[in-house]
Amino acid sequence: MRHRSRLVEDNRDLEVWPAFTDLMSNSFMILSLLLLLAIIKSLFVQSISDANQNRALELQQQISSLQNQLQQKTGEVGNLENQVTKLQGLVTTSKDELEQKSNRVTQLETEIEKLKSPPVIVIEDSPSRRFESGSAEISGGLKSYIEGDLIKKIEDYGKEYNQGYVVEVIGHTDGQVNQRSGSNLDTQLEKVAKGNESVNSLVPGSNADLGLMRALAVVKKLQKNPRLKKLGLKFRAYSAAQLYSPGGDFAGANRNPEQSRRRIEVRFTPIAVER
Repeated sequence: MRHRSRLVEDNRDLEVWPAFTDLMSNSFMILSLLLLLAIIKSLFVQSISDANQNRALELQQQISSLQNQLQQKTGEVGNLENQVTKLQGLVTTSKDELEQKSNRVTQLETEIEKLKSPPVIVIEDSPSRRFESGSAEISGGLKSYIEGDLIKKIEDYGKEYNQGYVVEVIGHTDGQVNQRSGSNLDTQLEKVAKGNESVNSLVPGSNADLGLMRALAVVKKLQKNPRLKKLGLKFRAYSAAQLYSPGGDFAGANRNPEQSRRRIEVRFTPIAVER
């Protein structure tokens, strides 16, 4: 009986060992699995760390490249700003030059218009502004007109036409035949022009002489005026005799009195230059 009991105990001991072996085996497998997982995790973490380092390095290189590009673009922008500043200066200068040239063009256009139509003042023959037949003596009514309205008009025009212009005074007559003979203009005209003799001392021998005498009488009157002297105007006396009608065309022969052709024209004329 005792022997049997010992066998039972021995059998029980044998039954515990496989269980222990299985436990140890399972434990080893679990530890191995845990170790494997730890290794895999370590490798994974290392791989991620390496990838992050590589990515960080790549990003740092990109950032450095972008910074260099930014600096380069900043320099280019600075150069462009300098160029824009220079261009703005050129534009301002060009605008100023353009404005000056535009003003000059306007001035030249004004001068051209002046040349196209310089002012003309006509002293028409009338009972109150008339030279006596065959005479260059200025009557009272004509003298009042010259000292009043005519000088005022010449003064007004002279303020605008005082540079590069002369005032031409042209005497026109009608076609009546001059009955006098023995003209003394060839010997006396210079003396009258210089003021050494009066216009009344002249004796006309033709309508050309008479027109010149009357123009000269008006010129001498204008030259004495202090307001016109102040403007520095230059006067010239001419004669057109009976050649031209009031419209400027050649007049036909008419030996009868013709009031409309008897006149004094005062013209502002540009000074001619010989070429």
